[in-house]
Amino acid sequence: MSDAWTPALRVRESGGRYRLSLGTWARGEGATLTEAADDLVPRVLNVVMCLRGSGFRIAPDLGAPDRRWLDFLWELGEYAAAGGDVRDRLGVCAWEWERA
Repeated sequence: MSDAWTPALRVRESGGRYRLSLGTWARGEGATLTEAADDLVPRVLNVVMCLRGSGFRIAPDLGAPDRRWLDFLWELGEYAAAGGDVRDRLGVCAWEWERA
């Protein structure tokens, strides 16, 4: 899994709150980075479950989706189904920082 493409995970702090964004697909918010990660992970897994359960319907006007995203989401689903912690794959597993 280490050679696989991973979308950028962006961190933003504003007004004492943290926001983690995984592209435009999912985001999590919290008073700490850990809380923001705890909010982000189930949102990402929800997208993954929707994709694996029924697929996506994308309006032709939007053009073709980025295949790397679809592959990434599918891989996350396989990783989670095998008992893996998707935090490892998302890069949020080591966050224990608190607001300064």
